[in-house]
Amino acid sequence: MFFSSVNAIRKYTMEELVQLGVSWIWVGLESPNSTYAKLKNSDTTSWPRSCEVTVSSCWDRPSVGLEHHTPENIREEIEYAVEHHTDFHQFMLYTPVRARPLFFQMEEEKRMLDNVDLADIHGQFKFNFKHAAISRDDSQRFLDWAFRFDFEKNGPSLYRICETMFKGWKRYKNHPDSRVRERFLVDGRKLKSTYNASLWAMEKRLKTTNATVSAKIGVLRREIEGEFGLVARLIRSVAGPLLLWTSKREEKRLARGVTYEPPTIVDRRNWQGA
Repeated sequence: MFFSSVNAIRKYTMEELVQLGVSWIWVGLESPNSTYAKLKNSDTTSWPRSCEVTVSSCWDRPSVGLEHHTPENIREEIEYAVEHHTDFHQFMLYTPVRARPLFFQMEEEKRMLDNVDLADIHGQFKFNFKHAAISRDDSQRFLDWAFRFDFEKNGPSLYRICETMFKGWKRYKNHPDSRVRERFLVDGRKLKSTYNASLWAMEKRLKTTNATVSAKIGVLRREIEGEFGLVARLIRSVAGPLLLWTSKREEKRLARGVTYEPPTIVDRRNWQGA
């Protein structure tokens, strides 16, 4: 996995990226109103759909609450980002962080909010500063809407990963380089087993709430089963219902307030001279 811009990555063919062993690319898509030189002559919307490696995108790093954003234009910019149909999509709040130039600028302008818990300054909750047009509570609503809209429009990220992996499998499964063949052989094993069963569960879960995405997932699942045959269908028939049941159980657990917190690691060793 590596980080790049669209114009930089386009200097390589997809074949070259695969030969290099690239499997994930993290791309900053930026706001359509950005004036960065790296965006000159960039058509970013069509490129992710043509990829045979997984593309993660982070739209304009902080994407919700830039200085030019208003309640009237922010939805249009979020919709622009979602049009890229990347496998993963990260939206984050515009966030001044201590000891950085933006923080000092906003502190001088008296725009930093008091009594904001430091643990909440991570770009996934609410503003920690006064925005000219968007309130702190509205910042959370717009952020939540961005993720929800992306999900409703493009479907689950695992479905998108499967779509990309299957595209790569079809093209490179018989590649003359054994390194490349082995890599996509691993992807093929995933596609015909647990990933295909997951697609069946997704298809069933979304059938009543998002019929359009459910139908797209169904098309991909049937293509995968057509490629891998009886084994894929058998595994799906056994593991699919189990995954459907566990997903419903997990939804109920989360609705009851169950959360998952990673363990905290504190390292107090003195690294001076290391």
